[in-house]
Amino acid sequence: MNVPRNVLYFEVLLYASLMLDALSVAFEDRTPTRERTEQMIMTGTLLSAVMIVLFVYVVWLAAQRRKNWARWVLAAALALSVPSLAVRINEVGLALDSAIEIVSCVVTAVGLYASFTGDAKGWFNA
Repeated sequence: MNVPRNVLYFEVLLYASLMLDALSVAFEDRTPTRERTEQMIMTGTLLSAVMIVLFVYVVWLAAQRRKNWARWVLAAALALSVPSLAVRINEVGLALDSAIEIVSCVVTAVGLYASFTGDAKGWFNA
């Protein structure tokens, strides 16, 4: 069976968003301070990498295996990441990594919109 156009948009946009997330992690400030040791920074970076790989799998489950719950997990993750990003921007200010994260959130939102509209409806409800 062919993947509907909106599901293809969803898949491509969410993979692009995850690539932006990986780019954002690469541009994070990793300067050790008293509050953040090198071990804490390394742990956070590894945790980010694991989460990105996990989300790649969840996107694949939603787009290729037609798992509706995976699509809702991605929507919930976006709903949780937007306030978290807003708090980080409020505390630290707008830096390159947070600007990339904003673009990533917008791309994710557009991809999720595509997954809930048009020819994608029947794909997840079958």
